[in-house]
Amino acid sequence: MATSFPDGFLWGASTAAYQIEGAVAEDGRGPSIWDTFSHLPGKIHGGDNGDIACDHYHRWPQDVALMSKLGIGAYRLSTAWPRILPEGRGRTNDKGLEFYDRLVDAIMAADIEPWICLYHWDLPQALEDRGGWQNRDVASWFADYAHLTVRRLGDRVKHWATFNEPNAASIKGYCDGDHAPGIRGRMTALNAIHVMNLAHGLGVEAMRSERPGLLIGNIYNFHPREPATEREQDETAALMLDALWNRSFPDPQIHGRYPEPLAAEMEALVQPGDLDLIRHKPDYFAINHYTRTRVHHDPDHPFQVGVVPPLPGTPVTEMGWEIAPHAFRLVMIEAKERYSGDLPVYILENGAAFTDQVEEDDRVRDGQRIAYLRDYLGAVLDAIAEGVPVRGYFVWSLLDNFEWTLGYSKRFGLVHVDYGTLERRAKDSFHFYAELARGAALERE
Repeated sequence: MATSFPDGFLWGASTAAYQIEGAVAEDGRGPSIWDTFSHLPGKIHGGDNGDIACDHYHRWPQDVALMSKLGIGAYRLSTAWPRILPEGRGRTNDKGLEFYDRLVDAIMAADIEPWICLYHWDLPQALEDRGGWQNRDVASWFADYAHLTVRRLGDRVKHWATFNEPNAASIKGYCDGDHAPGIRGRMTALNAIHVMNLAHGLGVEAMRSERPGLLIGNIYNFHPREPATEREQDETAALMLDALWNRSFPDPQIHGRYPEPLAAEMEALVQPGDLDLIRHKPDYFAINHYTRTRVHHDPDHPFQVGVVPPLPGTPVTEMGWEIAPHAFRLVMIEAKERYSGDLPVYILENGAAFTDQVEEDDRVRDGQRIAYLRDYLGAVLDAIAEGVPVRGYFVWSLLDNFEWTLGYSKRFGLVHVDYGTLERRAKDSFHFYAELARGAALERE
Protein backbone atom coordinates (compact mmCIF):
# COMPACT_ATOMS: atom_id res chain seq x y z
CA MET A 1 0.00 0.00 0.00
CA ALA A 2 1.63 3.23 -1.18
CA THR A 3 2.31 5.94 1.39
CA SER A 4 4.37 8.42 -0.63
CA PHE A 5 3.15 10.74 -3.36
CA PRO A 6 5.02 11.02 -6.68
CA ASP A 7 7.84 13.50 -7.08
CA GLY A 8 6.46 16.85 -8.14
CA PHE A 9 2.99 16.15 -6.74
CA LEU A 10 1.26 19.53 -6.35
CA TRP A 11 -0.23 20.37 -2.96
CA GLY A 12 -2.75 23.18 -2.96
CA ALA A 13 -5.73 24.80 -1.28
CA SER A 14 -8.90 26.30 -2.76
CA THR A 15 -11.29 29.14 -1.92
CA ALA A 16 -14.07 31.08 -3.68
CA ALA A 17 -14.56 34.83 -3.96
CA TYR A 18 -18.04 35.22 -2.47
CA GLN A 19 -17.27 32.83 0.36
CA ILE A 20 -14.24 34.76 1.66
CA GLU A 21 -13.83 38.25 0.16
CA GLY A 22 -16.55 40.36 1.74
CA ALA A 23 -16.37 44.05 0.78
CA VAL A 24 -19.39 43.49 -1.42
CA ALA A 25 -20.10 47.20 -1.97
CA GLU A 26 -16.52 48.54 -1.92
CA ASP A 27 -14.34 49.93 -4.69
CA GLY A 28 -16.98 49.72 -7.37
CA ARG A 29 -18.06 46.08 -7.03
CA GLY A 30 -21.60 45.44 -8.27
CA PRO A 31 -24.06 43.07 -6.57
CA SER A 32 -24.17 39.38 -7.43
CA ILE A 33 -27.09 36.99 -7.29
CA TRP A 34 -25.73 35.77 -3.95
CA ASP A 35 -25.80 39.28 -2.50
CA THR A 36 -29.47 39.47 -3.44
CA PHE A 37 -30.37 35.92 -2.41
CA SER A 38 -28.57 35.99 0.94
CA HIS A 39 -30.53 39.05 2.01
CA LEU A 40 -33.91 37.41 1.35
CA PRO A 41 -35.55 36.43 4.66
CA GLY A 42 -35.30 32.74 5.49
CA LYS A 43 -32.91 31.76 2.71
CA ILE A 44 -29.68 31.48 4.73
CA HIS A 45 -29.17 29.72 8.05
CA GLY A 46 -29.05 32.23 10.88
CA GLY A 47 -29.80 35.13 8.55
CA ASP A 48 -26.14 35.16 7.49
CA ASN A 49 -24.75 36.73 4.32
CA GLY A 50 -21.43 37.28 2.58
CA ASP A 51 -21.19 41.03 3.18
CA ILE A 52 -18.06 40.60 5.31
CA ALA A 53 -17.34 36.85 5.12
CA CYS A 54 -13.64 36.42 6.03
CA ASP A 55 -12.82 39.99 4.95
CA HIS A 56 -10.21 38.54 2.61
CA TYR A 57 -10.50 41.67 0.46
CA HIS A 58 -8.69 43.59 3.20
CA ARG A 59 -6.86 40.76 5.00
CA TRP A 60 -5.35 39.02 1.98
CA PRO A 61 -1.73 39.70 3.08
CA GLN A 62 -2.42 37.72 6.25
CA ASP A 63 -4.03 34.93 4.26
CA VAL A 64 -1.13 34.75 1.80
CA ALA A 65 1.21 34.49 4.80
CA LEU A 66 -0.87 31.54 6.02
CA MET A 67 -0.58 29.88 2.59
CA SER A 68 3.18 30.29 2.76
CA LYS A 69 3.28 28.79 6.25
CA LEU A 70 1.15 25.90 5.01
CA GLY A 71 3.80 25.17 2.40
CA ILE A 72 1.43 24.71 -0.52
CA GLY A 73 2.67 24.95 -4.09
CA ALA A 74 -0.58 26.28 -5.58
CA TYR A 75 -3.67 28.25 -4.56
CA ARG A 76 -6.94 28.13 -6.46
CA LEU A 77 -9.00 31.29 -6.13
CA SER A 78 -11.97 32.59 -8.05
CA THR A 79 -12.34 36.06 -9.48
CA ALA A 80 -15.62 37.81 -8.79
CA TRP A 81 -17.32 38.72 -12.06
CA PRO A 82 -19.23 41.65 -10.46
CA ARG A 83 -15.99 43.03 -8.96
CA ILE A 84 -14.44 43.21 -12.43
CA LEU A 85 -17.58 44.09 -14.42
CA PRO A 86 -20.15 45.57 -12.01
CA GLU A 87 -22.98 45.33 -14.56
CA GLY A 88 -21.67 42.04 -15.92
CA ARG A 89 -20.73 43.64 -19.25
CA GLY A 90 -19.57 46.94 -20.57
CA ARG A 91 -17.80 49.19 -18.06
CA THR A 92 -14.69 47.71 -16.44
CA ASN A 93 -13.95 48.33 -12.77
CA ASP A 94 -10.23 49.05 -12.62
CA LYS A 95 -10.11 48.78 -8.82
CA GLY A 96 -11.43 45.24 -9.03
CA LEU A 97 -8.74 44.22 -11.49
CA GLU A 98 -6.12 45.97 -9.36
CA PHE A 99 -7.16 43.87 -6.37
CA TYR A 100 -6.53 40.64 -8.27
CA ASP A 101 -3.28 42.09 -9.65
CA ARG A 102 -2.00 42.65 -6.12
CA LEU A 103 -3.24 39.28 -4.92
CA VAL A 104 -1.67 37.33 -7.78
CA ASP A 105 1.64 39.14 -7.36
CA ALA A 106 1.69 38.44 -3.63
CA ILE A 107 0.89 34.76 -4.12
CA MET A 108 3.68 34.42 -6.65
CA ALA A 109 6.10 36.33 -4.40
CA ALA A 110 5.39 33.64 -1.78
CA ASP A 111 6.50 31.02 -4.35
CA ILE A 112 2.94 29.74 -4.75
CA GLU A 113 1.33 29.22 -8.16
CA PRO A 114 -2.05 30.97 -8.58
CA TRP A 115 -4.81 29.03 -10.33
CA ILE A 116 -7.90 31.03 -11.29
CA CYS A 117 -11.50 29.95 -11.72
CA LEU A 118 -13.62 32.55 -13.48
CA TYR A 119 -17.05 31.54 -12.18
CA HIS A 120 -17.81 30.26 -8.71
CA TRP A 121 -21.54 30.98 -8.71
CA ASP A 122 -21.54 34.79 -8.31
CA LEU A 123 -23.36 35.93 -11.45
CA PRO A 124 -23.74 39.74 -11.57
CA GLN A 125 -27.28 40.61 -10.52
CA ALA A 126 -27.54 42.95 -13.51
CA LEU A 127 -27.27 39.91 -15.79
CA GLU A 128 -29.79 37.91 -13.75
CA ASP A 129 -32.14 40.85 -14.32
CA ARG A 130 -31.65 40.17 -18.05
CA GLY A 131 -32.60 36.50 -17.67
CA GLY A 132 -29.42 35.13 -16.13
CA TRP A 133 -28.46 31.65 -17.26
CA GLN A 134 -31.79 31.40 -19.11
CA ASN A 135 -30.50 33.98 -21.61
CA ARG A 136 -28.09 32.76 -24.32
CA ASP A 137 -26.54 36.23 -24.48
CA VAL A 138 -25.02 35.64 -21.03
CA ALA A 139 -22.73 33.04 -22.61
CA SER A 140 -21.21 35.72 -24.85
CA TRP A 141 -20.94 38.17 -21.96
CA PHE A 142 -19.12 35.50 -19.97
CA ALA A 143 -16.67 35.12 -22.85
CA ASP A 144 -16.06 38.89 -22.77
CA TYR A 145 -15.39 38.69 -19.02
CA ALA A 146 -13.03 35.73 -19.55
CA HIS A 147 -11.14 37.60 -22.28
CA LEU A 148 -10.79 40.72 -20.16
CA THR A 149 -9.57 38.85 -17.08
CA VAL A 150 -7.07 36.75 -19.03
CA ARG A 151 -5.75 39.87 -20.75
CA ARG A 152 -5.02 41.38 -17.33
CA LEU A 153 -3.75 38.34 -15.41
CA GLY A 154 -2.79 35.75 -18.03
CA ASP A 155 0.79 36.98 -18.23
CA ARG A 156 1.31 35.47 -14.77
CA VAL A 157 -1.45 32.90 -14.27
CA LYS A 158 -1.02 29.72 -16.33
CA HIS A 159 -3.85 27.48 -15.08
CA TRP A 160 -7.44 28.64 -15.60
CA ALA A 161 -10.90 27.13 -15.18
CA THR A 162 -14.04 28.52 -16.72
CA PHE A 163 -16.52 27.21 -14.10
CA ASN A 164 -16.43 25.59 -10.71
CA GLU A 165 -19.16 22.95 -10.33
CA PRO A 166 -21.54 24.26 -13.00
CA ASN A 167 -23.75 21.29 -12.10
CA ALA A 168 -24.32 22.70 -8.60
CA ALA A 169 -24.85 26.24 -9.91
CA SER A 170 -27.44 25.13 -12.46
CA ILE A 171 -29.26 22.40 -10.53
CA LYS A 172 -29.36 23.97 -7.09
CA GLY A 173 -30.00 27.46 -8.46
CA TYR A 174 -32.38 26.81 -11.36
CA CYS A 175 -33.90 23.40 -10.59
CA ASP A 176 -34.13 22.87 -6.83
CA GLY A 177 -34.40 26.59 -6.09
CA ASP A 178 -32.45 26.42 -2.85
CA HIS A 179 -29.42 28.36 -4.13
CA ALA A 180 -29.26 31.74 -5.84
CA PRO A 181 -31.21 32.89 -7.74
CA GLY A 182 -33.80 30.55 -6.19
CA ILE A 183 -35.65 29.29 -9.28
CA ARG A 184 -37.34 25.89 -9.31
CA GLY A 185 -38.22 24.10 -12.51
CA ARG A 186 -37.31 21.49 -15.07
CA MET A 187 -36.88 23.61 -18.21
CA THR A 188 -35.13 26.39 -16.28
CA ALA A 189 -32.56 23.81 -15.16
CA LEU A 190 -32.02 22.47 -18.67
CA ASN A 191 -31.72 26.01 -20.04
CA ALA A 192 -29.14 26.90 -17.39
CA ILE A 193 -27.13 23.77 -18.15
CA HIS A 194 -27.02 24.52 -21.86
CA VAL A 195 -26.21 28.22 -21.52
CA MET A 196 -23.43 27.46 -19.03
CA ASN A 197 -22.04 24.90 -21.46
CA LEU A 198 -22.13 27.52 -24.22
CA ALA A 199 -20.39 29.98 -21.91
CA HIS A 200 -17.65 27.44 -21.27
CA GLY A 201 -17.09 26.88 -24.98
CA LEU A 202 -17.13 30.56 -25.90
CA GLY A 203 -15.01 31.36 -22.86
CA VAL A 204 -12.33 28.86 -23.83
CA GLU A 205 -12.18 30.31 -27.34
CA ALA A 206 -11.92 33.86 -25.98
CA MET A 207 -9.15 32.91 -23.55
CA ARG A 208 -7.16 31.06 -26.19
CA SER A 209 -7.51 33.95 -28.63
CA GLU A 210 -5.88 36.23 -26.06
CA ARG A 211 -3.20 33.83 -24.77
CA PRO A 212 -2.82 30.55 -26.70
CA GLY A 213 -0.41 29.02 -24.16
CA LEU A 214 -2.79 28.90 -21.21
CA LEU A 215 -3.81 25.63 -19.57
CA ILE A 216 -7.61 25.66 -19.42
CA GLY A 217 -10.18 23.31 -17.94
CA ASN A 218 -13.53 23.11 -16.18
CA ILE A 219 -13.96 21.89 -12.60
CA TYR A 220 -16.39 18.96 -12.44
CA ASN A 221 -18.09 17.81 -9.28
CA PHE A 222 -18.57 14.03 -9.26
CA HIS A 223 -20.75 12.37 -6.63
CA PRO A 224 -21.80 8.76 -7.29
CA ARG A 225 -25.59 8.43 -7.27
CA GLU A 226 -26.86 5.03 -6.17
CA PRO A 227 -30.49 3.83 -5.93
CA ALA A 228 -31.75 3.71 -2.37
CA THR A 229 -33.62 0.43 -3.08
CA GLU A 230 -33.93 -2.12 -5.86
CA ARG A 231 -37.26 -0.65 -6.90
CA GLU A 232 -37.34 0.28 -10.58
CA GLN A 233 -38.50 3.83 -9.76
CA ASP A 234 -35.44 4.41 -7.56
CA GLU A 235 -33.08 2.94 -10.14
CA THR A 236 -34.57 5.23 -12.80
CA ALA A 237 -34.22 8.20 -10.46
CA ALA A 238 -30.56 7.36 -9.79
CA LEU A 239 -29.85 7.21 -13.53
CA MET A 240 -31.53 10.58 -14.03
CA LEU A 241 -29.65 12.26 -11.19
CA ASP A 242 -26.38 10.77 -12.39
CA ALA A 243 -26.98 12.29 -15.82
CA LEU A 244 -27.98 15.65 -14.36
CA TRP A 245 -25.28 15.96 -11.73
CA ASN A 246 -22.30 13.98 -13.02
CA ARG A 247 -22.57 14.00 -16.81
CA SER A 248 -24.49 17.04 -18.11
CA PHE A 249 -21.28 19.09 -18.37
CA PRO A 250 -18.36 16.73 -19.11
CA ASP A 251 -20.30 14.76 -21.73
CA PRO A 252 -20.98 17.70 -24.06
CA GLN A 253 -17.70 19.45 -23.26
CA ILE A 254 -15.54 16.41 -23.95
CA HIS A 255 -17.67 14.10 -26.14
CA GLY A 256 -19.88 16.66 -27.87
CA ARG A 257 -23.24 15.21 -26.79
CA TYR A 258 -25.68 15.33 -23.90
CA PRO A 259 -26.14 12.13 -21.87
CA GLU A 260 -29.15 9.90 -21.73
CA PRO A 261 -31.80 10.26 -20.41
CA LEU A 262 -31.49 14.03 -20.99
CA ALA A 263 -30.51 14.05 -24.66
CA ALA A 264 -34.02 14.19 -26.15
CA GLU A 265 -35.12 17.12 -23.98
CA MET A 266 -31.89 19.01 -24.65
CA GLU A 267 -32.47 18.79 -28.41
CA ALA A 268 -35.07 21.53 -28.13
CA LEU A 269 -32.41 23.90 -26.74
CA VAL A 270 -29.47 22.99 -28.94
CA GLN A 271 -29.07 25.21 -31.99
CA PRO A 272 -26.96 24.23 -35.03
CA GLY A 273 -23.28 24.48 -34.16
CA ASP A 274 -23.79 24.66 -30.39
CA LEU A 275 -22.16 21.34 -29.57
CA ASP A 276 -19.16 22.21 -31.74
CA LEU A 277 -18.79 25.43 -29.74
CA ILE A 278 -19.10 23.59 -26.44
CA ARG A 279 -16.68 20.77 -27.16
CA HIS A 280 -13.07 21.57 -26.29
CA LYS A 281 -10.40 19.17 -25.13
CA PRO A 282 -9.20 20.47 -21.75
CA ASP A 283 -5.52 20.80 -20.92
CA TYR A 284 -6.06 19.13 -17.56
CA PHE A 285 -8.97 17.34 -15.92
CA ALA A 286 -10.25 18.79 -12.63
CA ILE A 287 -12.36 16.92 -10.10
CA ASN A 288 -14.20 18.03 -6.97
CA HIS A 289 -15.55 15.30 -4.73
CA TYR A 290 -17.05 15.04 -1.25
CA THR A 291 -19.38 12.06 -0.90
CA ARG A 292 -21.77 9.63 -2.56
CA THR A 293 -25.56 9.67 -2.19
CA ARG A 294 -28.55 7.36 -2.21
CA VAL A 295 -31.34 8.34 -4.59
CA HIS A 296 -35.06 7.65 -4.55
CA HIS A 297 -38.04 8.57 -6.67
CA ASP A 298 -39.57 11.87 -5.56
CA PRO A 299 -42.72 12.81 -7.52
CA ASP A 300 -42.58 16.40 -6.22
CA HIS A 301 -39.15 17.19 -7.68
CA PRO A 302 -38.87 18.67 -11.21
CA PHE A 303 -36.94 15.56 -12.32
CA GLN A 304 -38.64 13.13 -9.90
CA VAL A 305 -35.40 12.60 -7.99
CA GLY A 306 -34.56 12.89 -4.31
CA VAL A 307 -31.71 12.07 -1.97
CA VAL A 308 -32.14 10.03 1.20
CA PRO A 309 -29.83 10.11 4.23
CA PRO A 310 -27.07 7.51 4.68
CA LEU A 311 -28.06 4.31 6.41
CA PRO A 312 -27.98 4.36 10.24
CA GLY A 313 -24.51 3.76 11.59
CA THR A 314 -22.79 5.08 8.46
CA PRO A 315 -19.93 7.49 9.29
CA VAL A 316 -20.79 11.01 8.17
CA THR A 317 -19.36 14.52 8.29
CA GLU A 318 -21.07 17.47 9.96
CA MET A 319 -22.86 18.01 6.64
CA GLY A 320 -24.46 14.58 6.98
CA TRP A 321 -22.41 13.38 4.01
CA GLU A 322 -21.25 9.78 4.01
CA ILE A 323 -17.52 9.27 4.50
CA ALA A 324 -16.67 6.84 1.70
CA PRO A 325 -13.08 7.13 0.45
CA HIS A 326 -13.48 3.98 -1.66
CA ALA A 327 -16.14 5.85 -3.67
CA PHE A 328 -13.58 8.62 -4.27
CA ARG A 329 -11.12 6.07 -5.69
CA LEU A 330 -13.79 4.78 -8.07
CA VAL A 331 -14.66 8.34 -9.15
CA MET A 332 -11.06 8.95 -10.21
CA ILE A 333 -10.84 5.64 -12.06
CA GLU A 334 -14.15 6.16 -13.85
CA ALA A 335 -13.22 9.74 -14.78
CA LYS A 336 -10.06 8.47 -16.47
CA GLU A 337 -11.94 5.77 -18.33
CA ARG A 338 -14.83 7.97 -19.41
CA TYR A 339 -13.29 11.40 -19.89
CA SER A 340 -9.72 12.24 -19.04
CA GLY A 341 -7.63 9.47 -20.62
CA ASP A 342 -3.99 10.49 -20.28
CA LEU A 343 -4.73 14.09 -19.27
CA PRO A 344 -3.19 15.15 -15.95
CA VAL A 345 -5.85 14.94 -13.22
CA TYR A 346 -6.08 17.42 -10.38
CA ILE A 347 -8.35 17.19 -7.36
CA LEU A 348 -9.36 20.83 -6.92
CA GLU A 349 -11.75 20.39 -3.99
CA ASN A 350 -11.99 17.76 -1.32
CA GLY A 351 -12.50 18.23 2.40
CA ALA A 352 -14.94 17.93 5.26
CA ALA A 353 -16.92 19.98 7.75
CA PHE A 354 -16.77 19.03 11.40
CA THR A 355 -17.63 20.79 14.65
CA ASP A 356 -14.47 22.69 15.54
CA GLN A 357 -13.87 24.24 18.93
CA VAL A 358 -11.18 26.67 20.03
CA GLU A 359 -9.95 25.15 23.29
CA GLU A 360 -8.56 26.93 26.33
CA ASP A 361 -4.99 26.66 25.03
CA ASP A 362 -6.10 28.42 21.80
CA ARG A 363 -5.77 25.18 19.83
CA VAL A 364 -8.31 23.60 17.45
CA ARG A 365 -7.95 19.81 17.70
CA ASP A 366 -9.82 18.66 14.58
CA GLY A 367 -8.81 15.03 14.59
CA GLN A 368 -11.87 14.00 12.61
CA ARG A 369 -10.80 16.19 9.71
CA ILE A 370 -7.29 14.77 9.84
CA ALA A 371 -8.71 11.23 9.73
CA TYR A 372 -10.95 12.20 6.79
CA LEU A 373 -8.06 13.72 4.86
CA ARG A 374 -5.83 10.75 5.61
CA ASP A 375 -8.46 8.33 4.25
CA TYR A 376 -9.27 10.38 1.16
CA LEU A 377 -5.62 11.01 0.35
CA GLY A 378 -5.12 7.27 0.70
CA ALA A 379 -7.76 6.87 -2.00
CA VAL A 380 -5.74 9.25 -4.20
CA LEU A 381 -2.65 7.08 -3.72
CA ASP A 382 -4.67 3.97 -4.58
CA ALA A 383 -6.01 5.61 -7.76
CA ILE A 384 -2.49 6.59 -8.77
CA ALA A 385 -1.39 2.99 -8.23
CA GLU A 386 -4.19 1.91 -10.58
CA GLY A 387 -2.98 4.20 -13.35
CA VAL A 388 -4.90 7.44 -12.81
CA PRO A 389 -2.45 10.30 -13.48
CA VAL A 390 -3.37 12.43 -10.46
CA ARG A 391 -0.83 15.24 -10.38
CA GLY A 392 -2.13 17.34 -7.50
CA TYR A 393 -4.60 17.75 -4.66
CA PHE A 394 -6.19 21.00 -3.41
CA VAL A 395 -7.91 20.86 -0.04
CA TRP A 396 -11.22 22.58 0.54
CA SER A 397 -10.65 24.89 2.13
CA LEU A 398 -7.89 27.17 3.29
CA LEU A 399 -10.28 29.12 5.52
CA ASP A 400 -13.57 28.56 7.26
CA ASN A 401 -16.00 30.60 5.19
CA PHE A 402 -19.55 31.45 4.14
CA GLU A 403 -21.01 28.06 3.29
CA TRP A 404 -23.82 29.25 1.01
CA THR A 405 -27.30 28.52 2.43
CA LEU A 406 -25.71 27.14 5.60
CA GLY A 407 -24.14 30.50 6.35
CA TYR A 408 -21.35 30.28 8.90
CA SER A 409 -22.69 27.17 10.62
CA LYS A 410 -20.34 24.69 8.89
CA ARG A 411 -16.56 24.84 8.90
CA PHE A 412 -14.38 23.26 6.20
CA GLY A 413 -11.18 25.22 6.72
CA LEU A 414 -7.69 24.25 7.78
CA VAL A 415 -7.72 27.71 9.36
CA HIS A 416 -10.34 28.59 11.96
CA VAL A 417 -11.97 32.00 11.47
CA ASP A 418 -13.58 33.75 14.44
CA TYR A 419 -16.44 35.53 12.71
CA GLY A 420 -16.73 38.07 15.52
CA THR A 421 -13.12 39.24 15.41
CA LEU A 422 -12.01 37.69 12.07
CA GLU A 423 -8.98 36.27 13.86
CA ARG A 424 -7.36 33.32 12.09
CA ARG A 425 -6.08 30.22 13.92
CA ALA A 426 -4.31 27.30 12.28
CA LYS A 427 -6.08 24.06 13.21
CA ASP A 428 -4.29 20.78 13.88
CA SER A 429 -5.28 19.75 10.32
CA PHE A 430 -3.29 22.75 9.03
CA HIS A 431 -0.12 21.30 10.54
CA PHE A 432 -0.98 17.80 9.30
CA TYR A 433 -1.40 19.11 5.75
CA ALA A 434 1.75 21.22 5.98
CA GLU A 435 3.78 18.10 6.72
CA LEU A 436 2.41 16.41 3.60
CA ALA A 437 3.11 19.50 1.51
CA ARG A 438 6.70 19.34 2.71
CA GLY A 439 7.06 15.77 1.53
CA ALA A 440 6.08 13.63 4.50
CA ALA A 441 4.70 10.17 3.82
CA LEU A 442 1.02 9.53 4.50
CA GLU A 443 0.41 7.36 7.55
CA ARG A 444 -2.19 4.79 6.56
CA GLU A 445 -4.08 2.39 8.78
